[in-house]
Amino acid sequence: MILMDKKSLTEQGIRTNFITPAIKAAGWDLLRQVREEVTFTKGRVIVRGKLVSRGEPKRADYILYHKPNLPLAVVEAKDNHHSVGAGMQQALGYAELLDVPFAFSSNGDAFLFHDRSGTGGAVEQEIRLEDFPPPEELWRRYRAWKGLNGDEERIVTQEYHADAAGKEPRYYQRVAINRALEAVARGQDRVLLVMATGTGKTYTAFQIIWRLWKAGIKKRILFLADRNILIDQTKTNDFRPFGAAMTKITQRTIDKSYEIYLSLYQAVTGTEDAQNIYRQFSPDFFDLVVVDECHRGSAAEDSAWREILDYFTSATHLGLTATPKETREVSNIEYFRKPIYTYSLRQGIEDGFLAPYKVVRIDLDRDLAGWRPEQGQRDNYGEAIEDRIYNQRDFDRSLVLEQRTRLVARKLSEFLKATDRYAKTIVFCENIDHAERMRQALVNENPDLASENRKYVMRITGDDAEGKMELDNFILPESRYPVIATTSELMTTGVDAQTCKVIVLDQRIQSMTKFKQIIGRGTRIHEDYDKFYFTILDFKKATELFADSQFDGDPVVIYEPQGDDSPVPPDEEAPDEGAGGGGDLVGGEWPGEDEAPGGGRKRYVVGNVSVSVVAERVQYYGSDGRLITESLKDYTRKKVAEEYASLDEFLRSWTTAERKEAVIRELEERGVLLHALAEDVGREFDAFDLVCHVAFGQPPLTRKERAEQVRKRDYFARFGEEARAVLDALLDKYADEGVETLERMDVLRVQPFTELGTPTEIIRHFGGKQKYLAAVRELERHLYEPAA
Repeated sequence: MILMDKKSLTEQGIRTNFITPAIKAAGWDLLRQVREEVTFTKGRVIVRGKLVSRGEPKRADYILYHKPNLPLAVVEAKDNHHSVGAGMQQALGYAELLDVPFAFSSNGDAFLFHDRSGTGGAVEQEIRLEDFPPPEELWRRYRAWKGLNGDEERIVTQEYHADAAGKEPRYYQRVAINRALEAVARGQDRVLLVMATGTGKTYTAFQIIWRLWKAGIKKRILFLADRNILIDQTKTNDFRPFGAAMTKITQRTIDKSYEIYLSLYQAVTGTEDAQNIYRQFSPDFFDLVVVDECHRGSAAEDSAWREILDYFTSATHLGLTATPKETREVSNIEYFRKPIYTYSLRQGIEDGFLAPYKVVRIDLDRDLAGWRPEQGQRDNYGEAIEDRIYNQRDFDRSLVLEQRTRLVARKLSEFLKATDRYAKTIVFCENIDHAERMRQALVNENPDLASENRKYVMRITGDDAEGKMELDNFILPESRYPVIATTSELMTTGVDAQTCKVIVLDQRIQSMTKFKQIIGRGTRIHEDYDKFYFTILDFKKATELFADSQFDGDPVVIYEPQGDDSPVPPDEEAPDEGAGGGGDLVGGEWPGEDEAPGGGRKRYVVGNVSVSVVAERVQYYGSDGRLITESLKDYTRKKVAEEYASLDEFLRSWTTAERKEAVIRELEERGVLLHALAEDVGREFDAFDLVCHVAFGQPPLTRKERAEQVRKRDYFARFGEEARAVLDALLDKYADEGVETLERMDVLRVQPFTELGTPTEIIRHFGGKQKYLAAVRELERHLYEPAA
């Protein structure tokens, strides 16, 4: 046996020569049961003005499986300069996310073994490399942890559906699927899964149904939803593998020869017993009833959903929702019991599976101060207007201010003209009448594009057949039109608008459930169409719900333009996070949505009342999802102090960092809003001076001042003429753009460097790539040296 100096090996060397052989020797199949370097998140989307990047994804060194999609353990490796247990905390974090009970850490000398299952002796113990537990041992402990007997084990180990295209469940979907099967295997008859909008609830439901169906445990399944589009999307996309075994109940007819049934609950219920065609099935016909978007009244004791669930009482009931509803009248948790798994909006954004967002708050004077008609004033149609003060609660419901509608349309159009006029946009209005007037106002604000294609702006509401026909085109990423959809309730839920980049709130929203569902229209990411984040334009203070304790996703930034300011947030706005939300639907639209309050009450229309934007301040939300009430500078001081206890500690980190960009990225990922801070303090300062000045009270120097200080020194003297010209150009680049540009090799491919030679020729002036990089590092050192 060849002896190796472990201290000379990298982490990869330790894995290859010590950890992998130990796992293999314990009986693990390296092809079927062991995966190395498993990346299981995407890395949070970080928004810097109009630029987007991703944070570091989570990557486990090893994940050990009983069989595919049934993970048992996480192993984290470190090089031999670390202790045996140096990777344990990281391994435990991954184990918790992946829902596995066993975590290991190793530096090549031994393993530190942590058993979260409580089925062994000590929770944590050090074991020799040759004592790594075999797969049978960990599976035995896993079964004991989950409380599985022989029959239950057969269900839990049923194979997943293997997608021909190689699609695999994301880690959180796998957890949800496995927990659901475990719950059903143990005989739990009501199961609730809470997963944020855009995280693939329907795909998750498909895998659950597929595995239970293939295991022969659930032979007839009913999948219920309350929108045709939800049923059709499900049948065409995720449920397609069921093929001929699946049917959609239509025209109130029943065929009992199928095994998988998809239905609108309205299609099988009615006010009369004869209309309740679900009663044509025997009460024990279905083994499993799956209720999609179950927050929308399904748990109310007098609802049609509940009526169906109570009829098929012997079946297992599985509820899916992004927003469980808890009121005195309706309780998902009371009916389905506590969720067996929750994947929140905040977690989805942190993992990089959901899009963060910016918020632009625009307050209008009449919304804040209200409006009272003059004595005897009549509206546009000659109706006498009731004498009282009208406020935001009334606007676009009992009172229409036409100039208000035009102003909202103008502000939205200004935003699109300054960003992307073809960005898919949903405008949520108070009712169908409001949606139609908003459509007209937007057409008038965009006459060029509206004449180019009449579908540039479309009203998509439940009463308009042509508009509803365009819903699929709005959703389809490949379809350019419609671009702007005005709606009231039809598009609040179940609309998989992957490329929606703008959400406009001109609707008074009181329900957190509905708010989350509306925000959820924009949370999907579509990288092929450059959709990484979205913007919310809020005209009715709906985003005040962000401060509610029930909201679990924080926005990138909240921007409140002043007066005639552009509605586009400045490029210096910085990163953070985003979100998902519903209401109670009956039929295809919410009841009475086009009525003014009071049913038959008149809706006054007034055209000669001026409306303007009121000046407001910029506000931000912190990484805890709460509104930052202190100043941006105070917030920055607090955030920097969490990372660096003193100025010396920050200077040490900055000075020793091989790339300053890594320090900047770390600060941004910790919630320091550097681009917003630059807007507040001065764009001429780079991240180093912003932090030193704001967090530690040091006098700042502009980038130009730092560049001039370097030129006054003798630093360039020892280089040849060509190399000096390159360094001088690098200083200019630093003064204009900052240190991050300085550190990138591709800077040599742009002006003025292209005039000095090709990248290869430029590097040759320094004697090779390593000497060029050393010169850049030395240049950086001089840039941040204290003034003499």
